[in-house]
Amino acid sequence: MGATASAALLSPELLTPHWLLGQAAAPPDMLAQSRQTAAKTPIKTTQLSDSLFLLQGAGGNMAAQFGDDGVNLVDSSFSTAAPAILNAINAIDKEQAGTLINTHWHFDHTDGNERLNQAGFSIVAHQKTRDRLSTPQTIKAFGLSLPAAPKTAWPALTFDSSLHLWLNDDSIDIVHFEPAHTDTDVYIHFHNANVLHLGDTFFNGFYPFIDESSGGNIGGMIAANEKALAIAGSTTKIIPGHGPLGTKADLQSFHDMLSGVRNKVAALKKAGSSEQEAITKKPTADFDAVWAKGTLSPDIFTGIVYRTI
Repeated sequence: MGATASAALLSPELLTPHWLLGQAAAPPDMLAQSRQTAAKTPIKTTQLSDSLFLLQGAGGNMAAQFGDDGVNLVDSSFSTAAPAILNAINAIDKEQAGTLINTHWHFDHTDGNERLNQAGFSIVAHQKTRDRLSTPQTIKAFGLSLPAAPKTAWPALTFDSSLHLWLNDDSIDIVHFEPAHTDTDVYIHFHNANVLHLGDTFFNGFYPFIDESSGGNIGGMIAANEKALAIAGSTTKIIPGHGPLGTKADLQSFHDMLSGVRNKVAALKKAGSSEQEAITKKPTADFDAVWAKGTLSPDIFTGIVYRTI
């Protein structure tokens, strides 16, 4: 296996789509702008085990596993990132294309599906990811409407609850969460590598976006984190959907923030505060110094929590 070019992590602004950076609405050409950014953003690789690497670019965090069964990927970023992704893979080791696993349906994790499928990758995801990719979708919070993805971007193999794979001498669990960030979320657990990819149920270092239009809700996010915490060990490397590589301690901090904000907002809602009144009372104030790092604004996050309790 070739050597990896381990590099410094990208800033949250690059790892997170620009439409999550505290804006009330997405610009109408959001996807086109994101693709333009992705075309110019290098892929950073970090070795996590003998056969598993973290890949980071303009979209969601990816993973690439190498071995006799070929290259297996988690998530596909933007379509325009595909050449850089393939170059990064070839720089590590020239293996045949294998399986591409989607953590959920959002386009910063699946827009590259079509090009990577054309490169030989077979797409695997939860059935609801296929359902959403194959039909027009709306992300209401950002006023965004998306057409159905091309048929070659749809998963060819789907499952309802869980799927177990044996690939490249590793035992891999792909398990569906109850609705959390969306209703399509899964985690991927590489047992031998001791790596857990949580997709967008984990944003490491900043407030997360929760997609109400896709069934996401704050309670589900907390439950997903509790499930992940029960799986992770003290030395498990945890890949978030966005942000730097994490540890179990990082995931615990994220969980505790979600629970703390949820409890404060729930108390305000129960006491009769409207959404705007709850926002004005700044229920995230105790957490902002750590979590309000230029991504989703505290007020927008509070509104999402309020609406999805």
